Amino acid sequence: MTNTGIALVTGATAGLGRAVATALAEHGMHVLVHGRDADRAADVVGRIEKAGGTAEAYLADLASLAQARELADRVSADHGGLRLLVNNAGIGAGRPPYRRRRLSGDGHELRFAVNYLAPALLARRLTPALREGAPARIVNVGSVGQAPVDFADLRMDTGYTGAQAYYRSKFALAAFTFDLADELAGEGVTVNCLHPATFMNTHMVREAMMPPMSTVGTGARAVLNLAAGPAGGAVTGRYFDGESEARAHEGTYDPAIRARLRAVTAELLEPFLGG
Repeated sequence: MTNTGIALVTGATAGLGRAVATALAEHGMHVLVHGRDADRAADVVGRIEKAGGTAEAYLADLASLAQARELADRVSADHGGLRLLVNNAGIGAGRPPYRRRRLSGDGHELRFAVNYLAPALLARRLTPALREGAPARIVNVGSVGQAPVDFADLRMDTGYTGAQAYYRSKFALAAFTFDLADELAGEGVTVNCLHPATFMNTHMVREAMMPPMSTVGTGARAVLNLAAGPAGGAVTGRYFDGESEARAHEGTYDPAIRARLRAVTAELLEPFLGG
């Protein structure tokens, strides 16, 4: 993959996303900086441009599937071919004791909505643009923390903890990655996911009151390995721990679980996929 073309990075106004956006611009890509706050997005764009790169801001709250759809449609309308989608935006486990459950405006458990449903919707809506920009890549930023989804209680009405909600959303993202990779095989679009680094020094980790163990730079290098390095173009449907290929939760490879998740996801996203 030549390091040119257009890249959309979600959650690019702080932490890992900002580092990835900056690095991609240094690699020669035109970076679409997604965030919720206009000033913070403009600041990242300004930093990139000051360093000699090119970028522009796109605002959306990914807790709203309507806004996620609008983001994808604006990107497609403005740019046509897309070379790279980095689904980085997410919500962590939260502050201990992790027991405050929140629902999105669409009525979904918030972490499931932001960490899974929004990335899945963006990938689906942007698939035509990625095909047009092929060879192209989707990189889903996941986590080593994964736990099977309870299909009978997607909103986690019982037994809720923020940590468990986070783990379930990342399990779903990994399983979706493998499914979409199979679907797009041979079409010039690779789809991979990764755990970038353990307890990076980010707001998400500090909010969870965890002592940082890794730098943001370490995580950014792992994402760049798939986003712009040879590895991300050579394989698809894989899970990486840092820069090394690894195994996700075994349940993410289970055909029955993936089929169930595929059906549930299609039902939840159907109102936002048409048109």
